Amino acid sequence: MNKVLKFGIAPVPMQRARSLAIAAGTRQRVKDEPNVWFPSVAAMARVLSDENMALLKVIRESHPDSMDALAKAVGKHVPNVSRSLHTMAQYGLVKLTKHGRTVMPQVTAKGVTVDFSWGG
Repeated sequence: MNKVLKFGIAPVPMQRARSLAIAAGTRQRVKDEPNVWFPSVAAMARVLSDENMALLKVIRESHPDSMDALAKAVGKHVPNVSRSLHTMAQYGLVKLTKHGRTVMPQVTAKGVTVDFSWGG
């Protein structure tokens, strides 16, 4: 887990135009540009909330073997922890691995950086 995720902020229409240009071959993805995009700083802040950062810390430090174990460790209800983890998984912060009926959370990166550039 030496990966660092690079977050970018861009309105959805700009993200869509960028993706379509890459798919059409009229634009190349630059090596150091963000690999995870948010439509606003507020959206990113919701995903990187203090509660979610606390969940990531517990996952990194205690390696819980299930969502139930994580919920118990942080004193939260399982559905709330599950919702938070699924949101973070959509943005690549965690990986949720199913083992039978159990889902084990894993942190996927050692950190994040945020690109606030106005590039096009």
